[in-house]
Amino acid sequence: MELSLMSKKILVTSALPYANGSIHLGHILEAVQTDIWVRFQKLVGNECYLFCADDTHGTPIMIAAKKAGKTPEELITEVQKEHYADLTSFLVEYDNYYTTNSEENRKYSESIYLTLKKNGHISARNIEQSYCEHDKMFLPDRFIKGTCPKCGAKDQYGDSCEVCGTSYSPKDLKDSHCSLCGTTPVLKESKHLFFKLQDFQDRLKVWMEEGDRLQEGASKKLQEWFHSGLQEWDISRDGPYFGFAIPEEENKYFYVWLDAPIGYMASSLNFFKDEKKFNEFWKEGKGEIVHFIGKDILYFHGLFWPAMLMGSGYQTPSQLNVHGFLTVNGEKMSKSRGTFINASTFIRYLDPEHFRFYMACRLGNGMEDVDISFDDFVSRVNSDLIGNLVNLVSRVSTSILDKLDRKLGTLSSEGKQLLGELLAKENEIKDAYQTRNYSKVMREITSLGDKVNKYVNDYAPWNLIKTDAEKAREVVTVSSNCAKILFTYLAPVTPKISEEIKKLYQLDKLDYSNISEFLENKTLAPYAMLSKRVEDKNIQAMIQDTKDAYEKANKENVKVEVTKSETQTSSKEVNESGTITIDELAKVELRVGLIKEANHVEGADKLLNVKVDLGEKGIKNVFAGIKSSYKPEDLVGKKVVVVANLKPRQMKFGLSEAMLLASGKDSTLSLFVPDKSAEPGDLLK
Repeated sequence: MELSLMSKKILVTSALPYANGSIHLGHILEAVQTDIWVRFQKLVGNECYLFCADDTHGTPIMIAAKKAGKTPEELITEVQKEHYADLTSFLVEYDNYYTTNSEENRKYSESIYLTLKKNGHISARNIEQSYCEHDKMFLPDRFIKGTCPKCGAKDQYGDSCEVCGTSYSPKDLKDSHCSLCGTTPVLKESKHLFFKLQDFQDRLKVWMEEGDRLQEGASKKLQEWFHSGLQEWDISRDGPYFGFAIPEEENKYFYVWLDAPIGYMASSLNFFKDEKKFNEFWKEGKGEIVHFIGKDILYFHGLFWPAMLMGSGYQTPSQLNVHGFLTVNGEKMSKSRGTFINASTFIRYLDPEHFRFYMACRLGNGMEDVDISFDDFVSRVNSDLIGNLVNLVSRVSTSILDKLDRKLGTLSSEGKQLLGELLAKENEIKDAYQTRNYSKVMREITSLGDKVNKYVNDYAPWNLIKTDAEKAREVVTVSSNCAKILFTYLAPVTPKISEEIKKLYQLDKLDYSNISEFLENKTLAPYAMLSKRVEDKNIQAMIQDTKDAYEKANKENVKVEVTKSETQTSSKEVNESGTITIDELAKVELRVGLIKEANHVEGADKLLNVKVDLGEKGIKNVFAGIKSSYKPEDLVGKKVVVVANLKPRQMKFGLSEAMLLASGKDSTLSLFVPDKSAEPGDLLK
């Protein structure tokens, strides 16, 4: 498909990083995918803008700021600077990187809400809501964890399951607990406001089927929510809450997911400065609006967001481009394995342009997860980028060209034929970029690179220059013109290298407007190194650095917990001999427990997850380090001794609410079991 020669106006966004953590390679995957597409649009002459912002509202921000001894505003300002530095270090070029905590965002959030309310799309009613008696606050969905009511996955958030993708109400979550303190929440009534999503069911169905707005996989996923009918969406949260107050209400705030996508609008208005250009995209439909998102937030961008825009008189997105998650070496990213890598760690050891190249090699236009295998990363970068494309330039632009006074000659008929083969792929490569099929782009470019390298190898200008300097000049001229075309094709992926190519060939620009202009009888600039090979030792050092940071953070957390317990313990409780009193022993509640369920813990080498029945004390969830000595199936039905009043501890795999008593080492661990008949819940004396 040949792209239209008519210039388009396109407003592009990528998902807003949440201001409660560092940028990692998963974020970079999306940022790079988006940036490649935007750079391509600009390269073919389209008027294209890339906008993003930090997502800054919600209770997690408020609590994180409090722990850090800062105001939420201070925290999000610091994080925004860090996020912007990390994202742009991977050569992502934003036209504007903003914040959702802005006056522009407040203005449009209030305006859209009040319009929806006026048009009858907002309702109000009292609902039962999870409340933590310990922390004295209503709990946001993401501060409630438990077991998914659909698939049974443990340690899932209160609004949706990351394993099966189901969305649900927090009260439907099984074994729910406050993720801050581990307390089981209670239900309390509170007035909430709802967006009547069902009002837009028919319009959304039509919208989803129009043009190439959605990938097939994304469309099928969204259709699942229509089967049982679309439901009202709770758009309010009770204070205390860091966000925008809802107009005409008392102590009610917009749920973060209402104002977060409006942040796209706010960022664009902040850039355009006036509403004339803003309205061309958001009101008048004179330009396309294109979103790049991960599949985990498809529900919000594919249903709520377009419905909000429909109900308030704004243009809906022209495209939703949805990608999968990033995995490393075939597995979910892991801090303990050193594969949950922050952007700032990566650039200390590796070239970010290599990551861009490798991601382009791996990215298709579907929703499949994208894997980065470090062995393949080294091989692909060193072979296809350095050995094939970069080497094509360096081998004819250094000492050989120096001996020719760095001056090119004229193209031979054979050379023009080879150039014609490269140019014949232009529309195919453009179409692959346009449809985000970057892996196809990379296959085409490297295949063309192989052809040119064969031409160079066949003539061997490093030998030819000794006997026929002008023929060597001809080969160098053909090769240089081929490289110009190849790095024009590659420019959206490797902008830094392509910029160096532009300098080398003394060009004003390197894009599709001059891709067919040949370099002849021209003196080239001195050669500057374009890129270096990847060293495996750098990858190992990066992984070790990530592991060390994770272990250090864990130790610091343990240190904090020990310090807290020390400040709460009287110096008289443990005397110098290390003995305790009978009263102190009585504080430890040992009970008989009946193991009702036992399972392996994904990603854990030593842990098993068991459910222990403590009679009237209920069933406790326990993570026990007994995997080396016991199989899950051998534990079910076994009676054990349990520390029943241990303070719940939030682990990376979930909440552990008690402790099993055992003796021995690793493979010889032996659980304590009652000697005679005992019932679950019996207190040991």
